[in-house]
Amino acid sequence: MSDHSKNWVVVDTSVLPEVILKTLTVKRMLANREEKSSSAACRAVGISRSAFYKYRDSVFVYEEQMREHIFTVYLLLHDEAGVLSGVLHELTDANANVLTLNQSIPVDGAATVTVTFRLEDSAQVSALVSRLAERKGVVEVRLLSGS
Repeated sequence: MSDHSKNWVVVDTSVLPEVILKTLTVKRMLANREEKSSSAACRAVGISRSAFYKYRDSVFVYEEQMREHIFTVYLLLHDEAGVLSGVLHELTDANANVLTLNQSIPVDGAATVTVTFRLEDSAQVSALVSRLAERKGVVEVRLLSGS
């Protein structure tokens, strides 16, 4: 396989070699700060650092790479205290995990905000956008993207 193309497969973990499963465990431990270094994490699970480095960029848990329900909304908000906070509370109440938030400096009393978030129940996104549009201080809401 060339460096320019990748072929992905989904494989049941029961058929994977133990080194792959341990590599995934080390990656999780490092991401969650359960261990301070790859050396410590590798020791904890019982694999060599060289084995970890060999596989770390090639193996991922399915949910991390393939099942992310990521959405981006554009909002135009009045420049008033609490408006953005209310939007964020609405996202929190919907169990959305905010990934990025970009806000412009207010011009003529309004600011644009773009929020990217993960929402596991993608069927909820339409209702969430409607609730955001109904909030006090929200001038406009548009769903820009979703997967």
